[in-house]
Amino acid sequence: MLAPITFDTARLSRLRDGAVMVRSPATILEVRGPGGLQCLQGLLTNDLVSAGDESMVYAALLSPKGMITADMWVLRLKPERLFLVSEPSSQASIMGVFGRSIPLRLARVESRSAEREVLWICGDLAIAALAAAGFAVPDGENRLLVKDTGPEELILARPQATAPFRAMLVASAELLDRAEQALEQAGVIPGDQVDLEASRIIAGWPRLGAEIQEKTLPQEVRFDELQGVSYTKGCYVGQETVARLHFRGHTNRELRGLIWHGLPELVDDKVTGSEGQPLGTIGSLLVLPKITVGLAILRREVNPGAVVSTSGHYARVVPLPFATLAAYA
Repeated sequence: MLAPITFDTARLSRLRDGAVMVRSPATILEVRGPGGLQCLQGLLTNDLVSAGDESMVYAALLSPKGMITADMWVLRLKPERLFLVSEPSSQASIMGVFGRSIPLRLARVESRSAEREVLWICGDLAIAALAAAGFAVPDGENRLLVKDTGPEELILARPQATAPFRAMLVASAELLDRAEQALEQAGVIPGDQVDLEASRIIAGWPRLGAEIQEKTLPQEVRFDELQGVSYTKGCYVGQETVARLHFRGHTNRELRGLIWHGLPELVDDKVTGSEGQPLGTIGSLLVLPKITVGLAILRREVNPGAVVSTSGHYARVVPLPFATLAAYA
């Protein structure tokens, strides 16, 4: 379980109803070459081909047994040039798989993590603030635009509405410095990693190392709802397990939300039933003034509305994403 993070009412309101920008470390990889798109199409869970150029797609890299190795945002500028944005800890595992799976004659995979950074913008006013700051904004979800600024470029990507952020900027540190200045003048509030984590938890979005563990399957952590998997694009690594679950079976565990009234003094991350039977584990916690909310991987039969126990403290199971948190905060 990740360490709990604490939020007050004003900060929650800014994050959800305003615009907050967070500059955060990330793995940034560039895939360039005539076969780059097709290679990634055979490795990742989502359909990059049908998305078209200037698209943004959420996807995962799986083990041959269908378990998540890394999750990422794929920015397709054109078929022969794509960027992948993922957790900082994912770079070695992604590069290891790509090094074995993508022939150099088809595409090269190079890290841009030292040359480029990511600026995430959260909140309902994010798109309006970007426009007010003079940025051209993609006119639809899962789209991106590239702005050339001399020898450099700035990528502005807009995800689907269910994402924990409203826009992503990928550029050099110098370009992002200027972008931050323009956005702050337009009313965007500088935030930090805590804001980004809070937004992720509220959106019910899993994180590698928290809700996503070594043996986690995509459907266990809401990949269907997060538009992170395609069942029509054809074969990819781990596809057999994912397709079998979708068409013929079900997972034994699912990602759920938990709500406690007050702050529970948790001893461990275990979730149990009324008779002490194990039901799952907690991944992330967000502490608000009157309630605490968390993300947990629970047995499939534990439905929203159920009451469970965590170290003697009772919590209610709720569907994701969390709704109307402001009423409790």
